[in-house]
Amino acid sequence: MIRTTLAWVAPLPWWAPVVAFDAHMEPLMLKADTMKERTYRACSPEETLHATPSRLRERFQCGGLFEADAINLAWWEVDRTVVGAAVPVAGPLSLKAPDFMKAETFCDRRELGVLNIGGPGTVTVDGETHVMALLDGLYIGKGSGQIEFMSKSGSDPARFYLLSYPAHSAFPVRKVPRESVEPLELGSGETANERKLYKVIHPGSLESCQLVMGYTQILPGSVWNTMPPHTHERRSEVYCYFGMAEDALVVHLMGEPAQTRHLMMRKEEIVFSPVWSIHAGAGTAAYSFIWGMGGENQDFTDMDHCDLNLLG
Repeated sequence: MIRTTLAWVAPLPWWAPVVAFDAHMEPLMLKADTMKERTYRACSPEETLHATPSRLRERFQCGGLFEADAINLAWWEVDRTVVGAAVPVAGPLSLKAPDFMKAETFCDRRELGVLNIGGPGTVTVDGETHVMALLDGLYIGKGSGQIEFMSKSGSDPARFYLLSYPAHSAFPVRKVPRESVEPLELGSGETANERKLYKVIHPGSLESCQLVMGYTQILPGSVWNTMPPHTHERRSEVYCYFGMAEDALVVHLMGEPAQTRHLMMRKEEIVFSPVWSIHAGAGTAAYSFIWGMGGENQDFTDMDHCDLNLLG
């Protein structure tokens, strides 16, 4: 059964239901009807500074999207971002346009990036099938119609991560095989931030309207990502942490540089980063994360770097 779930990230009205957490503070699976009922808006720096830990999770942290035999989506007001996951097990899953889009198809007025972080599978776009191995990417342009996800084996299903932004130009569907992406080697062992960054959807290698997307692997022995941190006023960003043990976590730093807050992120959880917020983290073991951006430009180097002495 396909279930499309919407979660809008921003301040909750006083009457809204609160997400439940267990004694270990691990996010519980959100009920479909609960997520559909929520209406969220962007959150200001001032409101974030005074939010309790549970409120920070409700506004910026999203879990439970990777669910067997379901397509779950989350909508964030900033840059009209849509993130989601498709995990086909028993059979294929078709991506439909949620009601809030008021569109005939999901990509009627949007572009979509897909990255497989699970077993082998396929993505079929308007009758053309693309075989997707682990860490293969796929760009689906504006105007694409039918989109279907399928796993090669239900015992080792594909786990498709989805990231979408509005698009005003149409570009062709294109697969990005894992082996075609040369990594950037960043950081060092001495500073515990040695990592490899892979640009999957990026100007110069693949044309898109505003979507920029890739992933970073933290090497064994290192813990930090994106350190020293930065902000970029021209683009918001979304992280999806993966490639980590079930009992591992990443302490994700967010907020204005001089007044940082933190979130405890676990496997396949997503965090939203507004333009005014840093986005960095340290893990208990090696891990990976998918990053994706949309906004004013696609210039990867357009960052406002933060002085470590000013972090607070």
